[in-house]
Amino acid sequence: MKRILYAIQGTGNGHMARALVLLPLLKKYFKVDVLISGRQSNLSPPFEIQFRCSGLSFVYDKSGGLSYSKTLLENNLGKIVREIKSLPVHQYDLIINDFEPISAYAAKLRGVPSLAFSHQASFLSKNTPRPSRKSLVGEFILKHYAPCSHSIGLHFRRYEKWILPPVIRPEILESNPVDSGEFVVYLPAYGDSVLWKILSKIDAPFRVFSKYAAFWYKKGNVTFEPANAKEFSRRLISCSGVITGAGFETPAEALYLRKKLLCIPIKGQYEQYCNAEALRQLNVKVLDKLSTKAVQNWLIEGSPADWPERSMAGRLTEKIPDLIYSIIDGQGIDQIIPLEANVAENTW
Repeated sequence: MKRILYAIQGTGNGHMARALVLLPLLKKYFKVDVLISGRQSNLSPPFEIQFRCSGLSFVYDKSGGLSYSKTLLENNLGKIVREIKSLPVHQYDLIINDFEPISAYAAKLRGVPSLAFSHQASFLSKNTPRPSRKSLVGEFILKHYAPCSHSIGLHFRRYEKWILPPVIRPEILESNPVDSGEFVVYLPAYGDSVLWKILSKIDAPFRVFSKYAAFWYKKGNVTFEPANAKEFSRRLISCSGVITGAGFETPAEALYLRKKLLCIPIKGQYEQYCNAEALRQLNVKVLDKLSTKAVQNWLIEGSPADWPERSMAGRLTEKIPDLIYSIIDGQGIDQIIPLEANVAENTW
């Protein structure tokens, strides 16, 4: 049985959510070890972790924007180099990398095959949407943060043969969406008081999943509760619409469920600015800044976006073992999932 090291970026929710879907599947076909790095590398997910590394983490300021100076100051370069040199990647047939730098550079140093399987990998293509004003630093990070010998990118559209639809969680794939009339809000860059000031003036019920709230409470038309993945999924399935950042996983799941979607990219996060442009091309409403008037207009005028890749996203996971074998055997992924696997006709 082939041996795989699955490496996860511990910062952010999307990488871990993807691992929760992929690891049980991969373990049916391969012997899999797991590495996690980053500021949240002390997480305790429901699977065994063989390697925990400090890695290279991004640091954000109080306004939710990426702080490049703090990122440089709060990472230990010497420790990063030691972790890269000591990681035993030579024991594996393939490193599957979800934007994780330690395993990426360790594999590159020792000539071990590595596969970037992440949303960030999609930005290696010039065809992936960018904002009108590119960031040289942002582009450098996307290209050099976790370089791999092979790439499978994940995005809303298939901009290249090697870019596939998002990995959707089983509880979303298997759900029966309904419309409760409530709007789900997940904007961790905004404090609860700021959100209440904006949303309380609108004649509609909102449920805010907050990283600041220690307990459930309600103020007028706005309910606040601590961020919880299981409850968030349940409310996402039953809501009328979603207000969130311009990340990847939550907008993708909202698109899959055919929910109205309003996105506000986090200040200073170049990847979110890129996602925002891609979402605009799908006719999703994107704001530079949250405001009462903008939300009111969206409630009146907004409608679920038409997402051509919806059907493909629902069947992606069943193709993944073949994709991994094709990389190990030196084949191209277009032999498994050709670009012509007609997105427009939703046939795959």
